[in-house]
Amino acid sequence: MLRLSKTADYGTVVMSAMVRDPERSRNAAEIAAAIHLPLPTVSKILKILTRGGLVVSLRGPKGGYSLAQPADRISLVDIIHVMDGPIGMTECSVTPGLCSQESGCVVRANWQRINQVVLGVLQGVTLNQMVDPVSQLVDVSAISGRRASKQGATARRIVNEA
Repeated sequence: MLRLSKTADYGTVVMSAMVRDPERSRNAAEIAAAIHLPLPTVSKILKILTRGGLVVSLRGPKGGYSLAQPADRISLVDIIHVMDGPIGMTECSVTPGLCSQESGCVVRANWQRINQVVLGVLQGVTLNQMVDPVSQLVDVSAISGRRASKQGATARRIVNEA
């Protein structure tokens, strides 16, 4: 199963809480209370996001954290990359030379192509879109209504077009 790390997920949740009023800075305690996560977890995530350049930290009595750029310019790839590092379906999709089977692997090129498709989708989803209703982002009913064979054919077509 492919899965985002909990910190990447929480990073998205923390940043989404900041979208509602982007001009206002919030302290870690405010954000933690708004999203119902422990303060130490939110503080840790904010430090990572600040180091990654997605959030800015302001000191002083009116200090706190705010988005470093507009939410429509921050993609899911940006957040995941800051929280988890490079995104890869397989190790060889990200860093060549890690696998001893790499030189003779018959599936490596296809994994790399699939990785590019996934990256493209994540790059196309902005933080702004993440706070909108899901129905505006993805029409899940259109996907779930198809038979498995149609889904397989569609997936193969997407990979071949990449």
